[in-house]
Amino acid sequence: SRGHHEVATPSEELLMQVTLAIKRFNPESEQSQPYFQEFTVDVEEHFTVLDSLIKVREEVDESLALRCSCRASICGSCAMRVEGHATLACKTKLISVMDGQGKVRIEPMTNQPVVKDLVVDMKPFWDKIRDVEPWLQTEGPEPEDEYVAPNEAMIHLAGVMGCIMCGACVSDCTVLEVDPNFLGPAALAKAYRFVRDPRDEADKHRLKELSKYTGIWDCTRCYECVQVCPKDVAPMDRIMALRDRAIAAGFDGN
Repeated sequence: SRGHHEVATPSEELLMQVTLAIKRFNPESEQSQPYFQEFTVDVEEHFTVLDSLIKVREEVDESLALRCSCRASICGSCAMRVEGHATLACKTKLISVMDGQGKVRIEPMTNQPVVKDLVVDMKPFWDKIRDVEPWLQTEGPEPEDEYVAPNEAMIHLAGVMGCIMCGACVSDCTVLEVDPNFLGPAALAKAYRFVRDPRDEADKHRLKELSKYTGIWDCTRCYECVQVCPKDVAPMDRIMALRDRAIAAGFDGN
């Protein structure tokens, strides 16, 4: 027992217990179907979801699979679903998502194949990014020095260029749940970045391709991608802006 003159340290005072209900899947095990496994651990009040997952992996079950790197909301590798919505585990405080019983439900991102536990295969995500031809396309000769763009034009694009390719918007896209052929919010936001770049000269070609099936007209404006984006890229808003430009160019999705 604590002595009469002993005082609890600040770290001890802030310890709390949390139960993580983690959706697990190991294709190499006899348990071939996903299942939830609960881990109860003591954490400090400042812990993020990622902090707690790393504690489980390091102190309880080293077989738990997850991705993480920067821990600073920059790399996007720790995207997963927490309490039913995609988020970056490194920027999500436990106290903001745990319920009244101190429980948090954690799952891998959806709309992408699960490799193991909280790790998903990002290949479909990157394939869709490549499909929108994310590079500058010009018709004339290359400039001798560099392509020069007006400062105000690039300031406008700063928001969409803040995308860290985490896949959160793709995970929660309701269209992709029913039609995996849809390009998805991340790829279409990337397409907007090049359509609006004053140095790019392939607008008509881009808008024509984006107006076909799987493109900008398939978005249902559910707003999920805007809500879960950790960098406020607002993919749905970019898609709506692409629609306006497509209509002006003579492409209405019919």
